[in-house]
Amino acid sequence: MTDAAIPRFTGDASPYAGGDPYADHRTADFPFTHLVDLADRRLGAGVIAANDEFFAERENLLKPGPAVFDPEHFGHKGKIMDGWETRRRRGVGAAEPHPTADDHDWALVRLGAPGVIRGIVLDTAHFRGNYPQAVSVEAVALPGSPSPEDLLAPDVKWTTLVPRTAVGGHAANGFAVDAEQRFTHLRINQHPDGGIARLRVHGEVAPDPAWLGALGTFDLAALENGGLVEDASDRFYSPATNTIQPGRSRKMDDGWETRRRRDKGNDWISYRLAAQSGIRAVEIDTAYLKGNSAGWASLSVRDGGNAGDGGNAGDGDWTEVLPRTRLQPDTNHRFVLDGPVRATHVRIDIFPDGGISRLRLFGSLTDEGAAALAARHRELGG
Repeated sequence: MTDAAIPRFTGDASPYAGGDPYADHRTADFPFTHLVDLADRRLGAGVIAANDEFFAERENLLKPGPAVFDPEHFGHKGKIMDGWETRRRRGVGAAEPHPTADDHDWALVRLGAPGVIRGIVLDTAHFRGNYPQAVSVEAVALPGSPSPEDLLAPDVKWTTLVPRTAVGGHAANGFAVDAEQRFTHLRINQHPDGGIARLRVHGEVAPDPAWLGALGTFDLAALENGGLVEDASDRFYSPATNTIQPGRSRKMDDGWETRRRRDKGNDWISYRLAAQSGIRAVEIDTAYLKGNSAGWASLSVRDGGNAGDGGNAGDGDWTEVLPRTRLQPDTNHRFVLDGPVRATHVRIDIFPDGGISRLRLFGSLTDEGAAALAARHRELGG
């Protein structure tokens, strides 16, 4: 179900007239874009099939960053676009040259992390007159690693998240979603044909409790395991969510860096863990932050009940478990705690400013946390 209050764009954009191609790009501040992108390639998302990608490859949909436009870039099939673009649909013959109302193109997207979807952005950047007339989005939750054939089987029941809706060219077309279910895959439909530059799927990770239980010890703060950033003092150069992305940072802006402080304060990030857990070990990584890494860091925890059951970071007092400790640039720092520290929320304070690239908190779910996560999984249809 979509929210009528979300800004809508329809119709063509003006032909490109030179200069900054984004100068006339139509967009808005959507209320859900602060949430994790479940279709992030770093989480393992992929466009696993499409019925047509004649002009531009389906994989472009999930590329990080905005779409790039080069007015001089042509190939043997025509203009090369940074997005997914299908050929022009035709009717069955000279007497019926136009596509039918039901004709459309589609792409299947595997989410990088299963979750509850709160909003979707289908950006038609640079598709000014060759964007789809309308789009629709369906979702499903299937276990394991289903193939395109599995997903397209007639017995698979898809849930409509975005009904067929007119969209605009060269615009960020946003849709709020109200479906309290856990999904693993999307089917993106464009009616009848055209191009979409980028897909973003914002929501909340809903991990599989059975998988986390089998792992036993895992990273309790990781996005892929259901951890999230609740707040941060500063997001000037890069988002705090970068600190719980998979893998090590590969460049400076793949971490979290704050502006330079000119006061006597300090910067911080607060996190909610996958569920109530016992933390046993900590990694604070400053990879690729060399002249701008944090000088010192400390770690505090709260036990606000079951984070997997909506526990609030405001419940309980902060308790310091790692005192202010010197950090080195471009270094992964490891700390073993004296014993399991029960927590649902964690806060890292850095002094005085700078950044870290990753925070990893290793431990296991408590019995209460595992029960709350399993109950939430059942509520979402898992």
